[in-house]
Amino acid sequence: MKITWIGHSCFRIEKDGYSVVIDPYEDGSVDGLAAVREDASAVLCTHEHSDHNFRDGVRIVPAASTPFTVDFIDTFHDDAKGAKRGPDRIYIISDGETRIAHLGDLGCWPDDISKLMDLDVLLVPVGGFFTIDGHDAAEIVRKLRPRIAVPMHYRSDEKGFGFDVLSTVDIFTSEFSRVLIPGKSTIDSADTYDADIVVLNPRNQLAAR
Repeated sequence: MKITWIGHSCFRIEKDGYSVVIDPYEDGSVDGLAAVREDASAVLCTHEHSDHNFRDGVRIVPAASTPFTVDFIDTFHDDAKGAKRGPDRIYIISDGETRIAHLGDLGCWPDDISKLMDLDVLLVPVGGFFTIDGHDAAEIVRKLRPRIAVPMHYRSDEKGFGFDVLSTVDIFTSEFSRVLIPGKSTIDSADTYDADIVVLNPRNQLAAR
């Protein structure tokens, strides 16, 4: 499976001509990122906030069949059972060989993590304020032990993207010794990495401010 970080929490996952876009953000909703304009076979949204649910940014192109199965876990966007920010849905996408989980705007540990064990790729928010922070995200990675984890939903002052209230990715990556920054937006799940954490560049990044 090819995994592309479009930006913020938006990813594109594709195989055999079938593609899924997760959490497209509304035009202008995330500083430093170009608008989402994707052709895909399907779109998934982890919750109904404007920086995660811009379905109009994805043109659905029908495909003959899907190589994926999609499972989910319903959880919360905060640590108060959704009282502050509502629900969050974790999606688990599998092609029968590789399993990828997108945690959305996770704000707390899900009640049941059994579906999140034996993951190949974990897409995890690390910026805090609206979600778990970098330290909590690191603890989740250590507990779940995915083959690799890819951070999302954070800010970069150097590259000029993300909400000001979010923290930078280094709070998360500082808790790991094996971190890879490949300088690209796309990875292939079939590739092997001598790292626990892979930090991608957002494909939709605008020129730094």
